[in-house]
Amino acid sequence: MYQLISEQSIYQYFGDDDPEMIQEMVQIILDTNIHDLKGLNDLYASGDFATIKKRCHKAKPSMSYIGALKTRKILEDIEASLESSQEHNQNLQEQLVLIESELKDFLSKF
Repeated sequence: MYQLISEQSIYQYFGDDDPEMIQEMVQIILDTNIHDLKGLNDLYASGDFATIKKRCHKAKPSMSYIGALKTRKILEDIEASLESSQEHNQNLQEQLVLIESELKDFLSKF
């Protein structure tokens, strides 16, 4: 049903027996990882590659938790070639819009 996230992965990582915890964890991913990654354009503009690397590294597990494996791969690509990764960041930014929408839709079903 979703293009980038996987409900099955979310339930696998967070369990399907505690809807409140699932909601809380998904909201934390939205508020922290997705929010931080959406701010990468400013970091590219200022040349702050150390922070870009930290944010990408920090977000990788969360992308696995929500089943966004294509997005996790982009994060790995950015980490591997930081100073020439702006094209990867463009793809990432496009995916983040969709992930955010999909996660909000997922949360609306609780």
